[in-house]
Formats: sequence, C-alpha cells, structure tokens
Amino acid sequence: MIRKIIKIDEELCNGCGICVNACHEGAIGIIDGKAKLLREDYCDGLGNCLPACPTGAISFEMREALPFNEEEVLKNQKRSAEQTDPGEGTSRADIRGAVHTEDIDSGKGHMHFGCPGSRARIFERSGNTSGSNHGSSIGTAPESQLRQWPVQIKLVPVRAPYFDGAKLLVAADCTAYAYANFHSEFMKSKITLIGCPKLDDEDYADKLSEIIRLNDIKSVTVIRMEVPCCGGLERAVQQAIVRSGKMLPWQVVIVSTDGQILDI
Repeated sequence: MIRKIIKIDEELCNGCGICVNACHEGAIGIIDGKAKLLREDYCDGLGNCLPACPTGAISFEMREALPFNEEEVLKNQKRSAEQTDPGEGTSRADIRGAVHTEDIDSGKGHMHFGCPGSRARIFERSGNTSGSNHGSSIGTAPESQLRQWPVQIKLVPVRAPYFDGAKLLVAADCTAYAYANFHSEFMKSKITLIGCPKLDDEDYADKLSEIIRLNDIKSVTVIRMEVPCCGGLERAVQQAIVRSGKMLPWQVVIVSTDGQILDI
C-alpha cells in the first residue's frame, strides 16, 4: 500500500539516538552509528521522531510500504518491557524497544535517556487555583494546572498513562496569552495539548485521532482564537473524533483577540 512513512537522511544523521527514544513503536534503531528504520510495519507515520531530531535528518515520504501493524507493535513493546532493564551507562538508543509507558517520569528519580524537552512527565496538582505562596517577593501566585509534559501536539506520545480517563483540552497556542484565567477555567483537571495550525506544517487530525482511538478519552474541549486560521484546529479535532470511531462529547470555545470569550 502507498502510505506516509518516515525517511532518514544518513548524511545528516549524527547517530545521537534521540529518535530511537522518541519512537514509541520501536521502529527505529542505531546501526553502525546511524539511525535506521528497522521495521516499516512498526512506523505509524505520525512522526513523533521528527521534532526530536536535532539535525533535521528525518522527514516524511509517500511510498509503497507495509501497513502499520499495531498488534505486533504492542507485542514488541510488551517483550521489550519484560526483557530490558537499563542500568547505569546504558543508552536507550541501544535498546530497540524505545519509550513505553514505563518511561513516564513522575518526578521520583526515574532515569531518562534522550531529549529533555520530550521527556514525558506527570504532575500532581492540588486543584488550588486561588493562590499558593512560593516565598516570592511578588506575593501569592495561583498554582499551575498543567498536569503533564510535553504539551505540544507534535511532541506528545499517542499513548501515555495520563490519557487514561482524561478530559482532553486541545488549545491554540495564543489562547493562554489572550485569556487571563486560562489555567483555572480551562486547564484544571484536564490534559492539555497545544498547537498552531498556521505554524505547524502537519495535519493534527492524524495524531489526535490515534490519541482518541488508543486511549480512554472522556471528552474533548477545543479552545481557539477568533482568527480564521485557528479554525484549522477545530476542524482537526472534529475529523479526529470521526476517524477514531468513537462518540465523544466535545465543545468549542472561541477567544477574541482582546481576551474575551465569544458567544457562538
């Protein structure tokens, strides 16, 4: 079948292994100091490895390839979790199982290999939005309601423990700057994903549909700006829900450029 799949430019590849860590399906490995696509049927074509690559060696191409084999990927992930226990000095680039749910950092000293910016983390929140004293001279500040990392749609894995039973907030980048009470009114008790359809050259619908399909998502809230280009985010979520085959409650909130919630 003709489908979207990753392509690795070996001349640009420096063998850092970060893409191995970013590929949650275990499709990539390091051979002779270069990243290789080991199993094309393990590549889902969503591109978690693309933003992780520091040299820009990874891109997409449309070509004849084996279809993505989710069942075999899950078996491989289970085998990797059972057989590998990285010790001190062991690089995840040398372990072809890549990142699984066991690699989620809950802040308890978990060892992580790869790009710190894409390291998955879960944050426990008290739910207090009235303010918390951090001993700062500027006084009391509300507690952040961010419950996980990363937050960029391009960087989040399609499967993670924080998606289990989650209420999903899909927000345009600018909304948190435009609307002053964003954390307490929209982010509280939700898993937040952000993106900009105008700046990101990719179709969010593909990845969002996989997130919804593979996880127990309870609801989706879209918050976008009033500008026309921001409508792409709303359309991507709508398409993602349809593609996932699930019936989910979802709503859209529109913020004006001067920071007001608009009636729709």
